[in-house]
Amino acid sequence: MLTKISKDIDKAAELLMKNEVIAIPTETVYGLAGNAYNIGTVREIFRIKERPQTNPLILHVKDIDQLKENTLEVPELVHKLADRFCPGPLTFLLPHSSAVSPTVTAGSEDVAIRIPDHKMTRQLLGLLDFPLVAPSANRYKSVSPTSARHVLNQLSGKIPYILDGGRSSAGLESTIIRVINDEINVLRLGAVTIEELKGFSKNVHFNIIDQEAFPGSHKKHYSPKTPVVLSTDVDETLMHFSKQKAAVLTFKKLNLYIKEEATIVIDLSEKGDLSEAAQNLYQAFYFADELDVDVIIAERLPDIGLGRTLNDRLERASYR
Repeated sequence: MLTKISKDIDKAAELLMKNEVIAIPTETVYGLAGNAYNIGTVREIFRIKERPQTNPLILHVKDIDQLKENTLEVPELVHKLADRFCPGPLTFLLPHSSAVSPTVTAGSEDVAIRIPDHKMTRQLLGLLDFPLVAPSANRYKSVSPTSARHVLNQLSGKIPYILDGGRSSAGLESTIIRVINDEINVLRLGAVTIEELKGFSKNVHFNIIDQEAFPGSHKKHYSPKTPVVLSTDVDETLMHFSKQKAAVLTFKKLNLYIKEEATIVIDLSEKGDLSEAAQNLYQAFYFADELDVDVIIAERLPDIGLGRTLNDRLERASYR
C-alpha cells in the first residue's frame, strides 16, 4: 500500500466516509483515525497499531453537542472545564451512550472523549456525521508522532493517507480526567496541567493506576527504539556509559556535561520554557533514534506544571 501525505481535507473526509483508516493532525500528537461507529474500522485501528483490544480508544468529537450525544450525562463541572479548555487537550472519562460501541471502550461503561483543537481536524470533523476514534498514529507503546514524517516513519505502507497539518503545537497527549461531584481525578498527565485544573476545583488528585482502564496507562510507554535512562545527575550517569555513544536530552543546559565526541547534547529548551520542551520531546526521541546512538540519557525536568508531564513520559520511556 502506498501512503500519501497531503493537506487535502476533502480527500481525508472521503476516505473516512469509506471507513478507511488514516492519520490526522491534532494539537497534541497525530492520531490514527477512523469512523467511531464502524466496528470494522475500529478493529482495523487496533490491528494497525498492534494494540490490544483491552486498551480503550479516545473518541474525538467536533463540539459539545456531539460530546453530549455520545455520553449519558455531563456534570456541571465538566461543562465549566469544557468552556475553558475545549477545544483543547483535555479528555473526559464519562458514561457512554448506546451510540458508542464496547469495542471502543474495551467493554468499559465509560468513554474517553475530547474536542481536538487543530484547525484542519476541526474542519474535517465538520464534514463528517460521525465522531472519530484517533489513538496516536504509531505502533503500540512507541513514541507518539508530532509530524506527518513521524507517522510515515512508523506506518508507511499500512495506511493510505496522512493529512499533513504541520507540527503538533502541544507535542504531548491530552490530559485524561474523571469528574465526580466537585472532585477532579487526573488519570493521565498531559498538556493541561494539574495547576490549571486547580483553578476549577480544590479537590484535584493524580491517580496512577497500573491497568488498561484508560489510554496511555501502561508503565512502559512512549518509548523510542534507543534505551532511555532518566537521570538527576547527567555528568555522573555519563561516566557509566563512557564507552558508548550517548545522546543527552537536557533542559536549559542546567549541568556542564562531559565533552566527548561520543556525546550529543539535545536541548529541549535553551531558554527554559516547559511548553517548548513539551513540543520538542518526541521530536528529540525520533532525532536520537536517527543518530543511531547507544543510549539516550534524559535529564529530569523541574517537577512542576508541564515538567510533571514531561517527567511522566520520560519515566515511562525509561521503564524496564
